[in-house]
Amino acid sequence: MKSNHLRILSIILLSLLISLQGGCSLISRGNQDRSNLATNDGGIHNPPETLHDQEKSIMEYPNQEEKQEEKAKDSKSVKQIEQDRENEKQTKKIVAESKNNPEDFNESTTEKLKGFNKTNEDAVQVVSQPEVISVLVNKQNKLPDHYSPKDLVYPNVRFIFSGNPEKKKMRKEAAMALEKMFAGAEKHGILLAGASGYRSQATQEILYGSYVRRDGKTAADRYSARPSHSEHQTGLAMDVSGITGKCAAMDCFGGSPEADWLAEHAYEYGFIVRYPKGKEHITGYQYEPWHMRYVGIEIATEIYEKDITLEEYYDKSIPVSGK
Repeated sequence: MKSNHLRILSIILLSLLISLQGGCSLISRGNQDRSNLATNDGGIHNPPETLHDQEKSIMEYPNQEEKQEEKAKDSKSVKQIEQDRENEKQTKKIVAESKNNPEDFNESTTEKLKGFNKTNEDAVQVVSQPEVISVLVNKQNKLPDHYSPKDLVYPNVRFIFSGNPEKKKMRKEAAMALEKMFAGAEKHGILLAGASGYRSQATQEILYGSYVRRDGKTAADRYSARPSHSEHQTGLAMDVSGITGKCAAMDCFGGSPEADWLAEHAYEYGFIVRYPKGKEHITGYQYEPWHMRYVGIEIATEIYEKDITLEEYYDKSIPVSGK
């Protein structure tokens, strides 16, 4: 009898020992899994494959807090879209009124437009075909980051500075047209010179930043483009001056023989005065009689004859704030 009791006791002790060993093994394996989750052999955080189903479950069934957050984001997006549409409707109405009654366009109208500037700034679109000659680049249409034309060349014309910096360059077609325009002006006794052509995004960023620090953001946005929003980056724009360089890219260039000739004849060579007088509420920039933009003879002629801007040509005369 005593022998049987001892045998039973031995079996119980053996069973307990096996259970304890199994538990230690599970604890050890759990620690190893947590260690693998934190880092792999190379010190890189990587979850082990054994946790794949767990991760999939988390992705497919987010907790309630995450669901509410996503719902709020969706709601915000819908509200933003609705607000954008309403603002676009209102700004078009104001601009249409100013076209029908230009004599009534005054500072109060400008103030109305300013009320929509913030939303319009948020509605920036990236140009999908920046290489198109007639591309519209402004405060609402930006170039792809660090875009640079592939066919930049040096036009064979006079400049107000020496050397061969990249700001002399233009795209090949525009450069050839610029040469013809300068030659045409010379036949009329007008001697033109280039002042500033292609400008990279990095250069524009430096320029715009310096203007903001000097004059403040609101003032800078009236005459300088933000990075990726400059026509100079397209390689299709050239600031033009007289050969003396006097009043180059300055208000006093307006009314000069060179500015008057450009206003009347630039379209014959495919160029337009991109930021004409009295159109700031449409282009977003103050009058720049020196800023020549190449769009091709056909479009330039239509814009000249109708006395409109490139925005109006594309029926995108929405006020903007921030070339």
